[in-house]
Amino acid sequence: MTVTAASGLRFEGTAFWVRHRHREYGPFDYEWSRDLGGVELIYGREKFGEFCSADEIYADLKEFHLPMRVVEVTSIVCGSIVFGILNGLSSHQKREVISDHLVNNGLNRFADNIEGWRDA
Repeated sequence: MTVTAASGLRFEGTAFWVRHRHREYGPFDYEWSRDLGGVELIYGREKFGEFCSADEIYADLKEFHLPMRVVEVTSIVCGSIVFGILNGLSSHQKREVISDHLVNNGLNRFADNIEGWRDA
């Protein structure tokens, strides 16, 4: 029997779920905008934000009534992934950026429990 930590992240390809208090929220994902000029942030099948440029970023998860901790973790992970994509980081480097930002924001229990990440 496998015991899953109360907090953590689970990845499947580019999608991820945030586990908070033994409940998973997601999938969160991204896709390129139609004009390929930005990155759209997706929750379920709904767009909740977009990175248009370094000066124009927005995200709003309010309509989904998620716990604030889930919103906080999701914001850090999405921001780290977009940063990694735009800066050409390897999969391993992206994971390090995610972990570092989670730890720097006091979210060690999420950084310590990342499942399914594949270093390519």
